[in-house]
Amino acid sequence: MTSLVPKDKRQLRACLICGIVLNHHTFRDSGCPNCEGLIRMRGSNETVTECTSSTFDGLMAMFNPSESWVAKYSHVNTSKPGMYAAHVSGRIPEDIEDKLAQKGYTYHPRDGSAED
Repeated sequence: MTSLVPKDKRQLRACLICGIVLNHHTFRDSGCPNCEGLIRMRGSNETVTECTSSTFDGLMAMFNPSESWVAKYSHVNTSKPGMYAAHVSGRIPEDIEDKLAQKGYTYHPRDGSAED
């Protein structure tokens, strides 16, 4: 089983779509464990930079997101277990937001700019 806590504290970033916190290299090498089917971060430093942020507040450990009211409120109740940021500064580029909408995914900005 892989550790839920990133081992390398340097270069931690939070996904702007799901909020999972990993280091830059993990996003680049493996992609986002939740969003890879929506956007392809794997192998693309540019996409990792555009779709993640190093500026985030609060961490939530999600061990069983499907049964957590916090995960439901944070829109990660269908996501993989891991460490998630409570708030992530920044937004995904408009073209990526458009691609998500075309795939039927509702983007919930993690910077607090959208009301639930």
